Amino acid sequence: MSNLADDLKNALSSVVSGAGDVVATTRDVAKNTIVNTLQAGGDVAITSIDTAGEVVKEGVTVASQTGVSTTEAVTGLVTGVIEGVQQAGGNVGDAAVMAVGKAIDAAGTIGMSAEETAKAAVLGALQATDEIGSEAGGIVRKALLNAAALPHDIIDALLTGKTDPD
Repeated sequence: MSNLADDLKNALSSVVSGAGDVVATTRDVAKNTIVNTLQAGGDVAITSIDTAGEVVKEGVTVASQTGVSTTEAVTGLVTGVIEGVQQAGGNVGDAAVMAVGKAIDAAGTIGMSAEETAKAAVLGALQATDEIGSEAGGIVRKALLNAAALPHDIIDALLTGKTDPD
């Protein structure tokens, strides 16, 4: 994964720092990185989950170093990895959970709010699944709600529109 991290850092550093649309730029870089990595070989089912997490984790770190909006970068990164995993034939539900989890982990490392990061990551997942279709949307929503390691209050509020727990 170290080559993946280096490649991602180089790609993101060069385009994000001059990007007007951080979400679109990070989405495209993340998607292309995922697709290229998965097409290079290996078990797509296992590789897609690991790669999705690594792309988001490294991408958040790089975005924070370039001075762009990290929350916008998180949204773009998560959108891109889900679109890339779907295009390569991987499991979008598992990739979404890994991507959101790694975004939250990376946020803690760079001193960003875990709540804001979770919101941005979930929004990225929802944007990606809206573009993929309703079946993918259902899979990702269910996976996010059932993932034990994710902040369910934030995810539930974003997925259902509820802001007050009942």
